Amino acid sequence: MNYVLVPLIAPAVLLLAALACLLRPGRRPPLVSKLTEGAALAALAAAIASAALLVGAGANTGPIVGLGGIGLSTRLDVVSAIMLVLVAFVGWIVLRYSRSYLDGEARQGEFLGWMAATLAAVLLLVQAGNLVHFVLAWIATSLCLHRLLLFYGARVQAIRAARKKFVVARTGDAALIGAAVLLFVGYGTLDIASILTAARDGVMPTSVVFATGLLALAAILKSAQFPVHGWLTEVMETPTPVSALLHAGVINGGGFLLIRFADVMLLVPGVLALLVIVGGFTALLGGLAMLSQSAVKNSLAWSTIAQMGFMIMQCGLALFPLALLHIVAHSLYKAHAFLASGTAVELVASIRRPGPIAIPNGPAVLRAFVVALAVYAVIGFSFGFETKSPQAIALGAILIFGVAYLLAQGLADAAPRALTRRIALYAVAASVSYFVLQTAAEWLTAGILPVAPAPGPLEWALVVLALVSFGLVALAQAMFPLWSNHPAAAGLRVHLSNGLYANAVFDRLVGNWSTGRPS
Repeated sequence: MNYVLVPLIAPAVLLLAALACLLRPGRRPPLVSKLTEGAALAALAAAIASAALLVGAGANTGPIVGLGGIGLSTRLDVVSAIMLVLVAFVGWIVLRYSRSYLDGEARQGEFLGWMAATLAAVLLLVQAGNLVHFVLAWIATSLCLHRLLLFYGARVQAIRAARKKFVVARTGDAALIGAAVLLFVGYGTLDIASILTAARDGVMPTSVVFATGLLALAAILKSAQFPVHGWLTEVMETPTPVSALLHAGVINGGGFLLIRFADVMLLVPGVLALLVIVGGFTALLGGLAMLSQSAVKNSLAWSTIAQMGFMIMQCGLALFPLALLHIVAHSLYKAHAFLASGTAVELVASIRRPGPIAIPNGPAVLRAFVVALAVYAVIGFSFGFETKSPQAIALGAILIFGVAYLLAQGLADAAPRALTRRIALYAVAASVSYFVLQTAAEWLTAGILPVAPAPGPLEWALVVLALVSFGLVALAQAMFPLWSNHPAAAGLRVHLSNGLYANAVFDRLVGNWSTGRPS
């Protein structure tokens, strides 16, 4: 057997388990729970074996399994291997959790079947070697997820959220199909590796300009970017394992799409600029809205929107290795966050503050930002700023703004010295970690993902815009306790908690006042 076909084992065993589950859809079907967990573990083993084969034999695209030159073909490289292991690992954890979480449900077997099918579709997507395979897996992922979103189909909120998700997903499917057709017309091949090689060599047919625009649109719709993000905040009626799989796996599809076609996206800087603007604004809105939520799951949903926006912005800045690293980190964190959301409520309720809250004044906030950026600059020079792209340096500075916010708490007059020292160490650790991980990601994906090109006037403008925007928001957030009692702050909280009402506008556009069950 061709070693590049080994990754197909992962979705194959899950599809067999899904079929067995759907044939026994009722409560506590015999051996079904153990079967799905065992299939997920086998899929993880196949993913790890694929990564080991990649190390030993190198990147390659497998033969087409189909008829007439159309069918499934596996692309095994660093990107697909990382995503295979990540998705399979998260899927195994989620299915293992589902065994007890859904125990005794009337449709327990059906739920496990659609969970296994959704996971199989995502695994097929991340290993796709040709455009037809990629598009079919993309659509299958959304359709399988749709069945899970309607698991509690009698709940009005579940129907409303699924209806909006269905409209957004079908629009994204149409955009991806259009992009695939234009890429095939432009390059004369369905093979993704051949398309990327031609794009890397500077081949740019006219149709590719429109194809990149459609790829960007598909990514924006898939990853819940402003202004079509609202459905993600409303799918809380679905069981927690579905939320974990959605937020840790499926929602990353937009970022993976951009990473997989990175060489093509680089051909059209205007589209990348659009991604920076949409992703950056979504990240800022999602981060601020997250802070104003009272429910744990709603807060996690807005956190995902913000993280996906940041990932889309990274792709727009041509920092594709860092975007891949972001997907890995966010998936692991968010899966744990959702699966542990119940105990998190109890933990927060049991915490007792040891003393008064340390509120930094204006000078303390300014000192915090100066200190954080100074630490970042010193460590950056030690790692060799001259070898880093301006986009990567700017992204690191944006991350350090978050550390500056914490540092401001440590520099407040009422803060104990131990807290100040600990947060100062955080600033050093965050700066070192960023440069180490960035260097590792670029080394690991060298030759597979393109490096960020030297910025032109447009790219410099976007970098400055991102720095200023995130810097001002971080500064306002650090100083929020000083004016939180102002009447305007209460109104601002309301507006932010509702996401500036973009979701309400989208409701009207899709007629979402209806609760008719989507087909």
